[in-house]
Amino acid sequence: MSKKVLLLPGDGIGPEIVTEAEKILRKVNEQFSLGLTFDQALVGGAAIDATGIPLPEETLEKAKQSDAILLGAVGGPKWDKLEMARRPEKGLLGLRSNLQLFANLRPAILYPQLAAASSLKPEVVSGLDILIVRELTGGIYFGQPRGVRDLENGERQGFNTYVYSESEIRRIGRVAFEAAQQRNGKLCSVDKANVLEVTVLWREIMDELAKEYPDVELSHMYVDNAAMQLVRAPKQFDVLVTGNMFGDILSDEAAMLTGSIGMLPSASLNAEKQGMYEPCHGSAPDIAGQGIANPLATILSAAMMLRYSLQADAAALAIETAVSQVLDQGLRTADIYAEGCERVTTQQMGEAVLAALGA
Repeated sequence: MSKKVLLLPGDGIGPEIVTEAEKILRKVNEQFSLGLTFDQALVGGAAIDATGIPLPEETLEKAKQSDAILLGAVGGPKWDKLEMARRPEKGLLGLRSNLQLFANLRPAILYPQLAAASSLKPEVVSGLDILIVRELTGGIYFGQPRGVRDLENGERQGFNTYVYSESEIRRIGRVAFEAAQQRNGKLCSVDKANVLEVTVLWREIMDELAKEYPDVELSHMYVDNAAMQLVRAPKQFDVLVTGNMFGDILSDEAAMLTGSIGMLPSASLNAEKQGMYEPCHGSAPDIAGQGIANPLATILSAAMMLRYSLQADAAALAIETAVSQVLDQGLRTADIYAEGCERVTTQQMGEAVLAALGA
């Protein structure tokens, strides 16, 4: 039975990096007889230019019918002056909410070949392997009421609502505990329970869940301390779980520990393991079309897709091994380049991974 993969190149460098990842997916589809079929659709700014809205109904319907989605990136200054409801990012948020992609998995893994590329000392980050589990469809990004209103004194006031229900906390907590079970049995829950009532509830629910997972060591940390500890001693962490806004910030911070955000994939899953997979970086409009973007995060996102949504672990491992082999060869895009290595383009990096798969 075939499985449907939907490609959403999006904006900026999105089309360039998705093109390279598609080549890799088609190669392993053939090598491992996976029975994948591919389709493509518009989202974000590209969809706005073509249809006037960031998430066309056709795209949403294709997404619902797919087994997995590979997204490039959305957004750019071209669309920044649009009203909030029509901006490219609303297409991404619409996919997350409509598909109920509540669990965002962001691994921060430092490839040993790139230890010198990290902004921290090699001894601090060597061997780094962290998984951040971020709640993705709740919290302040989706809470109501929200908006900008006029006050009686003539000032304008912006307001957002930070809200989580018990069931939302429980379901992301279970994902995190189960992930910790499969790794090193350590889970750190990040909150701001000394200030925010919503995270007092978050901490209470995590403590309740911990009783169901006696093989996992649960700890708690305030988000400001967690941000500091990620820089001071990141290897103390195994799995971190947190809400939408905190997870957004901390996962980007963790990304830079690995040398480049261009190396980090992510997965966003619903309860049925249908997922949307994307690199952690943005659309990088300043380098779009120049052929210098790093496609490895997107290629590694494709590997996560194979593992989590398409049950193709062997193919996922083959891609990850090929990426490591290419780094061993000293090939580097501009973001991870170091003296003594060979600087390559987006397409050359993709072709190198393709060749490593063939070998």
